[in-house]
Amino acid sequence: MSRRTQVQAVVFDAYGTLLDVHSAVARHAARLGAAAGPVSALWRAKQLEASWILSATGAYENFAVLTERALDHALAVHDAQDATLRADLLRAYRALAAYPDAMPALAALRGAGVPAAILSNGEPAMLREAVASAGLDGLLEAVLSVHPLRRYKPEPAVYALATEQFGCDPGEIAFVSANGWDAFGAARFGFRAVWVNRAGGPVEYGLDRLGTIIPSLDALPGLLAPASMRG
Repeated sequence: MSRRTQVQAVVFDAYGTLLDVHSAVARHAARLGAAAGPVSALWRAKQLEASWILSATGAYENFAVLTERALDHALAVHDAQDATLRADLLRAYRALAAYPDAMPALAALRGAGVPAAILSNGEPAMLREAVASAGLDGLLEAVLSVHPLRRYKPEPAVYALATEQFGCDPGEIAFVSANGWDAFGAARFGFRAVWVNRAGGPVEYGLDRLGTIIPSLDALPGLLAPASMRG
């Protein structure tokens, strides 16, 4: 990552970056059997697909609704329609586990005096519950939701919420996401994009040129602080 400017803040995506979106199904995997992995993957895929289609067509429904509909679709596809299981999975989604590397990375940034925040597609109540349940709320300066804008990432207006929050230029913010499309959107907006390539997959969206790629959040403190903080 270039040291041409001083990083004023680090902004994280929530779902899939700090919070493990597959932990909800993992808690009830025995009830789904062999369908657990496919249900979790399809649930996530349909949730994101809905957000992109709505934004592309100028429409909006909150992320909680999208999450419920995506789960209904995944359960129907895998013939696992059970009202009690559905309720348990939705409840679990509001209390997702943090990735093991999330809290140490946030704590290290706080120790270095670098403010951190979340910028997420999540609806505000969902985010509050999930962040508190994961024990991350005390390490964040702000939890920003797209909900007031009624638009989803990767629309530029969404990323502008972070520059407004910290009162700085895009190039002074490091934006961290495990979703390649999100890191690309952040880079296009002008953030110093960091893609957390947890799966070790092939490079997406030219992020080897547009941003910085790390295998986990364990690498983030060393990347950003303290040396690169000096500009």
